[in-house]
Amino acid sequence: MYVPPANRVDDETEAVAFVEAHPFAVLCVNGPDGPVVAHVPLVVEKNEAGVLVALIGHFARANPIQAQIGEAGTPVVAVFRGADAYVSPSLYPSKKLHGKVVPTWAYLAAEARGTIVMDTDPTQMATYLRPLTEKMESHRPVPWAISDAPDDYMAKMSNAIIGFRIEVTSLIAKRKINQGKPEADYQGVLSAFAASDVPNEQTLSHEMTKESVILS
Repeated sequence: MYVPPANRVDDETEAVAFVEAHPFAVLCVNGPDGPVVAHVPLVVEKNEAGVLVALIGHFARANPIQAQIGEAGTPVVAVFRGADAYVSPSLYPSKKLHGKVVPTWAYLAAEARGTIVMDTDPTQMATYLRPLTEKMESHRPVPWAISDAPDDYMAKMSNAIIGFRIEVTSLIAKRKINQGKPEADYQGVLSAFAASDVPNEQTLSHEMTKESVILS
């Protein structure tokens, strides 16, 4: 992922928090005919210092991506996306001054790289399913648990999936929200997004407000 210095999230804690908040990832490995992609939810595993060390997940046993992963592990990229929005030149006050402005796209994203190792043993699938269900069910008044389903049913479902663990070697987070633009243009976009009823634009306005505090 191309990340100019102005767009890079330097705070490791913030980068990990972004991944935790956007768990549904695009997973990509190289196959003999080119990249192979899977869309999967991933759970963060951190060390005591809060550093991301691994991502845990699963996919269907029938998913073609599993055929591209070797027993000793395979290089992989996991991409996480947050809010994004089109930025019209009409939001820049400088458009009226000189017209030298063009459209762009504002967005939040992160990329984790590492090595993925599969676990094909059906009896071990709870190891990969439990962290995900506990995370996603934690806000519910009565959280669903794996133990709520009949054992024979869970055994059948476990036979249909493969668990995996990604040992993370690098994490890059990107916040592209018009950094580097003249202050008036930056504030023009921020104001427009803040007044918008589009959720993504609202989210980006909050990010732009945080950035304004950092830059001030």
